[in-house]
Amino acid sequence: MNNKIALSSLAMDLKRVALGYHRGSFIVANRFLEEVLKRREEINKTSPKPYLVRFLKDIDKLKIERDSMKKAEDALLYSILFQNAALK
Repeated sequence: MNNKIALSSLAMDLKRVALGYHRGSFIVANRFLEEVLKRREEINKTSPKPYLVRFLKDIDKLKIERDSMKKAEDALLYSILFQNAALK
């Protein structure tokens, strides 16, 4: 799969995660977080920039974060970063 498409899809799923946690829809947010973790594996890790590879690894931190608003903020941040990378 093309990395741009995979990054765009990842960004959209992360945005859904952020909205779910922000709205208090934890079941929906957790489901999309599972999708994010699956989607991450579709990305060819040799072609993106090193900072993107680091952020792809940092997504795991969303699973262990306890504060839902912090999770929402982090997911939104990652979403924007991956969306920008896909647009380049």
